[in-house]
Amino acid sequence: MSLDMAQTCPIWDASMPLPQRHFPQATVEQPGLVLWYNGTTDLIGIGCPLRAGEPLWEQRIMHFVIRTLCAMSLAIIASAAQAICVDNVVLVHGNTGSPSDFVNTNNTLLARGYTSSQIFRPSWGTSCAACNDHKGSEETPVEDAMIDAIASSCTGRIDVIGHSMGATLAARVIDRVGMKNYVDSFVGIAGAFRGLRSCGTYPFNFWTSTCGSWGLSVNSPFLNSINGHRFGSRMTSIKSYFDEVVCATGNCTIAGVHSSSMAGENATVTYTWGHYGLLWYTSGKQADLIQ
Repeated sequence: MSLDMAQTCPIWDASMPLPQRHFPQATVEQPGLVLWYNGTTDLIGIGCPLRAGEPLWEQRIMHFVIRTLCAMSLAIIASAAQAICVDNVVLVHGNTGSPSDFVNTNNTLLARGYTSSQIFRPSWGTSCAACNDHKGSEETPVEDAMIDAIASSCTGRIDVIGHSMGATLAARVIDRVGMKNYVDSFVGIAGAFRGLRSCGTYPFNFWTSTCGSWGLSVNSPFLNSINGHRFGSRMTSIKSYFDEVVCATGNCTIAGVHSSSMAGENATVTYTWGHYGLLWYTSGKQADLIQ
């Protein structure tokens, strides 16, 4: 077997499920090289040992790109007349919502030249509004969508738009995994980045997962952990003082700042719509903010 040792030497194969927190079985074939197997006898990749400090999700993306470079090049050439090269977009719905909540945004992007393969709409959480938070199973679909979006993006970057709790969940995933340098524009719509007064103030909050330490109570450890962090090169909030969720108690602000505003954001846009109106009736503005 002849291999060019000067080329990039990733580990992950695109077909491997994510998140995958363990290594496949490895067999050393020649100095500096490792053959990666799926635990049986099936070869899934040729690479090198994990480099210290290198995120696993980045290695998966590198391998995906190298393995499919020729196929992608041919596909891009063949479809150049039909598709434009823009960042892939990830749309993250809110608590107990669904991907269809973004139907107007999706249709607006398609009308502007995006293809359906450039738009990712993960479905996360359960139908129990009080049971969902920002840690564990809620993260997985969003993380997978972002990784897949980056891996297949013709620009190598993505844009992320989140609504309500989907905005804070998307921020959590970007922050935890270390994706901020791969995100061009981050748009938070009706998010509660500073907490919900209706949840109370931690630790004297309502005892539900959504309002707990990994939830949206004011001063929760989770919200404090992402406060002031970057979620992309550009960060914009879309908010309203008529938002019946963020402003449920009649007060939209925390310490004098609207709770939907992100610390360090580049811009904010204010409308008079309600919580879902901010999502449904601003699709044109959302598209403007990521283009």
